[in-house]
Amino acid sequence: MSSFIIEGGHQLKGDLHPQGAKNEALQVLSAVLLTPETVVMENVPDILDVNKLIEILGDLGVKIRKVDASTYEFKADNINPDYITSKGFIEKASKLRGSVMLLGPLLARFGKGFIPKPGGDKIGRRRLDTHFLGFNDLGAKFEYDNDSESFSVTAKQLKGTYIHMDEISVTGTANVVMAAVLAKGKTTIYNAACEPYVQQLCRMLNSMGAKISGVGSNLLSIEGVESLGGCTHRILPDMIEIGSFIGLAAMTQSEITIKNVGYEHLGIIPKMFNRMGIITVRNGDDIVIPHQKNYTIDTFIDGSILTIYDAPWPGFTPDLMSIMLVVATQAKGSVLIHQKMFESRLFFVDKLIDMGAQIILCDPHRATVIGLDRKYPLRGITMSSPDIRAGVALLIAAMSAEGKSVINNIDQIDRGYQRIDERLNALGAKIIRTP
Repeated sequence: MSSFIIEGGHQLKGDLHPQGAKNEALQVLSAVLLTPETVVMENVPDILDVNKLIEILGDLGVKIRKVDASTYEFKADNINPDYITSKGFIEKASKLRGSVMLLGPLLARFGKGFIPKPGGDKIGRRRLDTHFLGFNDLGAKFEYDNDSESFSVTAKQLKGTYIHMDEISVTGTANVVMAAVLAKGKTTIYNAACEPYVQQLCRMLNSMGAKISGVGSNLLSIEGVESLGGCTHRILPDMIEIGSFIGLAAMTQSEITIKNVGYEHLGIIPKMFNRMGIITVRNGDDIVIPHQKNYTIDTFIDGSILTIYDAPWPGFTPDLMSIMLVVATQAKGSVLIHQKMFESRLFFVDKLIDMGAQIILCDPHRATVIGLDRKYPLRGITMSSPDIRAGVALLIAAMSAEGKSVINNIDQIDRGYQRIDERLNALGAKIIRTP
């Protein structure tokens, strides 16, 4: 696997253009299976997870044409649904957690779906019950094979119904929505996730002829239709990458402009970085982060230590908790980071402690960070990237540290961040990629 060698202590200056949103891409790309007509997808990120999903779509029989660096045409008019039980599919899908998003479209259009136990980040328990409970409510039959650790669903005809989701799952909601758009009758989904990714999927499906109302709320109503047509869809800028760049600018005392961020879709993200003491200036659809020598963490009104915790949208996204934690290490003040949704996502803090950060890991979900106010810079070390978001948090720490750092297993970073080393080097970073 590849590694990054980082020379820390360099300030960056210039413009960064965020890639297309990874989490949206995995959903809307799967949705091309719902129609035999052409779907044009714009702003597709060039990252490992997305490229693997596009490869699987091609193996299923989807005709794919790359129009330019970030635009694709898909036409799923000659699909081989039996491929999903082949050795090739099982091998590829088991390495990509996003493969679970294929279940809803395959079930809706072809009456069956199958996936092996999907891979992905090792960030704690990520159950799939919500997906299959929703499919069951629509009339599908679910089976789990213990020996092969595989999941299958079948249905002759999905039927609309009332579904109360057992948890606010983004991918679970998206999968059930994709199944319900071709079901017979009306489906109501309560306790639905309403993240921008789900909103974008619903808007795309409506442009294809679906009838979904309540988009942006936790109560979706879906009138099933006989078939869907083609469309052109543009993927949003990646709000996780945007948040990562804000944290990077603060940690490295850089002056960065993040271009065309889709500000109205960022929700509470800018405000949460402001509470960390980081100045963000909105300029049209750009965010400017000016050079800051120091930044001070806010407190609650009564003076008690600030707590930052993740929550379903419109709460703060769990994918930026690792970034907030690393940003706090060089701030003035203290903060409690409460990662509610994933119990293994804070285990990378041992690397930050080795770098000189003052962090108390209270339990698998909580860490207290005592900011050093830059009085004691982090020091470079050799470490390994455990998952996508922690990997970028460690990269940010290394770029702000004194001396040289090495990050191994950077395939994890490449899964979610498009040529991150090239883009940051263009602004003054010193990152070397080694095989």
